[in-house]
Amino acid sequence: MLVKVPLDNVDLAADKTAAQYVKDELVNVTFATADGQLISREGPNQFLRGDALISTFSGDIWSVSRNRFDAKYEPVPPLNAGDDGHYRSQPIPVLAKQMPLPFMVARCKGGDVLHGLAHDWLLQYAPGDYGIVGNDRFQQVYRLRDS
Repeated sequence: MLVKVPLDNVDLAADKTAAQYVKDELVNVTFATADGQLISREGPNQFLRGDALISTFSGDIWSVSRNRFDAKYEPVPPLNAGDDGHYRSQPIPVLAKQMPLPFMVARCKGGDVLHGLAHDWLLQYAPGDYGIVGNDRFQQVYRLRDS
């Protein structure tokens, strides 16, 4: 049985092995018409009506709450904001660290628990706000932030 290290109260800002990265990715977005759940590679993603359901061209899926989505993604013209279609990620810095062992972390306090494999990346968007990205996808869409 594979043992996963549970991460709790992680602060990548205090971790000298973490760094700031930015994402550059074109995604397809559908806005949820009802509350629900989807299962990403990393685990369950609960969502509410109006939240963004994001899919990549490689098949990855996840949800982003609507109040966070608008600040993180912009519609690809001629698409209007709030319409289903293609969006591009904004170059917002995120703290990230590649993890040497399998691990798990809650997206937020009391939130969905995500599961990472060895060499996946732990992302911290803000204190107490986490994500996981598989190493292959991370290498494709993230770059070290320019100093």
